[in-house]
Amino acid sequence: MEQILKSISSFLWGAPVLILLAAVGLLFGCKTKFFQFRKFGYILKNTAGEMFKKGGGAKGNEGTLTPLQAVSSALAGCVGTANIAGVATAMVVGGPGAVFWMWVVALLGMLTKCVEVTLGQYYRVKGEDGVYYGGPMYYIERGMGRKWKPLAVIFSVTIILGGLGTAAFAQPYTMSTAVQNSLGIPAWITTVAAAVICGVVLLGGVKSIGGFCEKLTPAMCLIYVVGVLGVIIINLEHVPAAFAAIFRYAFAPMPAVGGLAGSTVALALRQGAARGTFSNEAGCGSSPITHATAITDHPFKEGMYGCFEVFVDTLVVCTMTALGILCAGPEIWQSGLEAEALTMAAFSTAYGSTVGKLLVTIPLALFAFSTMVGWEINYESAFFYLFPKGKQSKVFKYAIRILWLVPGFLALGKTPQVIWTIVDIVSGFWCIPNAIALLALSGVFMRIYRDYESKYISKTKPVSQPLEYVGKD
Repeated sequence: MEQILKSISSFLWGAPVLILLAAVGLLFGCKTKFFQFRKFGYILKNTAGEMFKKGGGAKGNEGTLTPLQAVSSALAGCVGTANIAGVATAMVVGGPGAVFWMWVVALLGMLTKCVEVTLGQYYRVKGEDGVYYGGPMYYIERGMGRKWKPLAVIFSVTIILGGLGTAAFAQPYTMSTAVQNSLGIPAWITTVAAAVICGVVLLGGVKSIGGFCEKLTPAMCLIYVVGVLGVIIINLEHVPAAFAAIFRYAFAPMPAVGGLAGSTVALALRQGAARGTFSNEAGCGSSPITHATAITDHPFKEGMYGCFEVFVDTLVVCTMTALGILCAGPEIWQSGLEAEALTMAAFSTAYGSTVGKLLVTIPLALFAFSTMVGWEINYESAFFYLFPKGKQSKVFKYAIRILWLVPGFLALGKTPQVIWTIVDIVSGFWCIPNAIALLALSGVFMRIYRDYESKYISKTKPVSQPLEYVGKD
């Protein structure tokens, strides 16, 4: 069974998904003259510079969550164990060169995520319960037409299965194993505690999840980045060698050294792309579901938060993890240790074994738990798309929320290889219908982009008729 799963994963993260994601990123990069690079300062000013202001950066009165709550929930959904354990796994299997391909995927993915979040906002709908719903299933049906609804249904199914196989499965597993290895607490106890606390948060619905993530996400990112920065500073002399290894093995096979089996360039590319995409979720279609609930006065303005998320998740947090591991020295990253155990070993070189383990375990537990909570919005929205009457039924809502808490228990006792192979498979499937939709709706996105550019950036008269914001009410 494990070999079958690996074969499926290798196929998905070979040509199909990589070509689709690259095509989407390059297409919109060329169309916007690589907006994510040209206007990077503008993006930061209008995301990080706005969301901590009074009201969470909210401008407009249509929506459920403030931009800060939306971006915190989306970041909580993607900043998870992939940033600590996933990066380490990619480097063990694909070598340091996997980090380079992670960067490439992120740089293209910044704009890909901007596009999908923009379309998610543009085509969102307001439910009878007063909550806004959106995402690929809505922009496929409303943008591409009713005849494409089967593709929207397929996407919704992949989100449900993908959420159960990633956020509800891999996150509790990594959290519980890290706590067990570091503190000696049995994995099942941590899994039970996470399920109970997560269940309490979910009882409050979308607003409860947004409020929870708004408080937790910025703090947990800051704690981890400061901790790993200490590892890099203490091992500063290894920084040049770390970058050299990343670039060298991105374009050349890595020989078997120490406890590592060696890797090819293709394996480094596949691991970097898979881990990077799972981490930042660019092209997956999950974040637009959360961002569709945000209060904003223009869909592209919310789209820029997608750029910001990928930057924070991969180009900051994942890069810091990779550098922390590599800067700890070859005796660490070539040791053969896997997942979070490798990251803990790197931290131990700077802080000692006990403190080093805690500095990885605590942020890892927070990352994993926040993903488990934040991602439930996407899973629940997909259920409500397939079963719209379920929005009005408390029994249905509670049933699917209870189901969300089950996979963590099924993951107990599994090996890291099985866990991450399952993650690769489920996170590969949802990219395909979403990428098809993004390519089909490229003209719609460019109309929204030009409207925003003329009104807010160049401040000229609109290049065409005023944009009809179909997701405003």
